[in-house]
Amino acid sequence: MSERTATPRRSSEDEPARRSLTGRLQDTLSSAAQEHRANAGPSTGKTRRPSRTPGRQPRRARLRLTRIDPWSVMKTAFLLSVAFGVVTFVAIFMVWSVLGAAGVWDSINSAVASIVEGDSGNSSFDITDYVGMSRVLGFTLLVSVVDVVLLTAIATLTAFLYNLAAALLGGIEVTLAEDER
Repeated sequence: MSERTATPRRSSEDEPARRSLTGRLQDTLSSAAQEHRANAGPSTGKTRRPSRTPGRQPRRARLRLTRIDPWSVMKTAFLLSVAFGVVTFVAIFMVWSVLGAAGVWDSINSAVASIVEGDSGNSSFDITDYVGMSRVLGFTLLVSVVDVVLLTAIATLTAFLYNLAAALLGGIEVTLAEDER
């Protein structure tokens, strides 16, 4: 005796529904494949943009900024203020080095000596005792460190205050528009 496996017979009512679903899937996949081929095709160096019909307005999206993460604001503000402090320190160092190499301090010393002591020529005044490189760079470093702490704290506090105001008022609304080219 041989056993036959019976395959269920589909009714004629199921056939059109299944074909239409299969047909729809094939249509969707083929249109997605055509779009992919069109986007992945060789470009001429310029980015290909879909051409807009003249008279059609660009697409717009209205977004609302309702929350700013204070932790990310703190990290970003810290990094930017440290970079600003380093730039300030290097700039002051370079300015003071150029002024010293140009002989500005020696000419200031001789001018002050000629004014204060007249013709005696023996002067104990030295401008670098007051505004020397080490004093100026020390003061710059102190100001930079205070700047890093204050800017980081102020930016973080501002993020917290913005979040409180956005919770009450809804935040800032931004409208983004498609480029008109």
